Amino acid sequence: MTDRLAVKRYAEAFMGFAGESIGFDKAAQDLKNIKLLIQKNKGFLTLIESLDISYSEKCAFIDKVLDDNFSGEFRQFLKLLLEKRRIDIITDIADYVRIAYAHLGKTEAVLKTSFPLDLDLIKEIKERLEKKFKRRFKFYIDLDASLLGGVQVIIGNTIIDGSVRRRLDDLKEKLLTVRI
Repeated sequence: MTDRLAVKRYAEAFMGFAGESIGFDKAAQDLKNIKLLIQKNKGFLTLIESLDISYSEKCAFIDKVLDDNFSGEFRQFLKLLLEKRRIDIITDIADYVRIAYAHLGKTEAVLKTSFPLDLDLIKEIKERLEKKFKRRFKFYIDLDASLLGGVQVIIGNTIIDGSVRRRLDDLKEKLLTVRI
């Protein structure tokens, strides 16, 4: 497993777990704070990476030093990284979370529709997209009469177009290519 893949997997696993228990805000803040702590105290990472100190002593050190300022879930995450001998990627995990969860775990998406939708339908669309893309979305609704019907979802550079306008344009293209 490459380091980039390991960073992503550990970060996503931690944020998935922490998102349900302490919330994305606190989890991201804990990662930001540990990165600052490591930058200010170079000996911290050296100490917990040391082969001369036992795993249980490192865990006790983490609990004692990080007790007041960090959540229990985060301290447990650090212990897991120690156990798996991956503590060296903690700053990379913090950087990954800072970028991937810049909107506190939510990716902005625009839902375009030609007419106002029922809130239950919007919620269902959002839930299906979150399940498909495995991320949370912050939806913005845009009424666009040119769609004629259906919906269009824009997520970054990805466009999911289920509009009547697109279907008519596709049909027009097909008809233009047919030779009689």
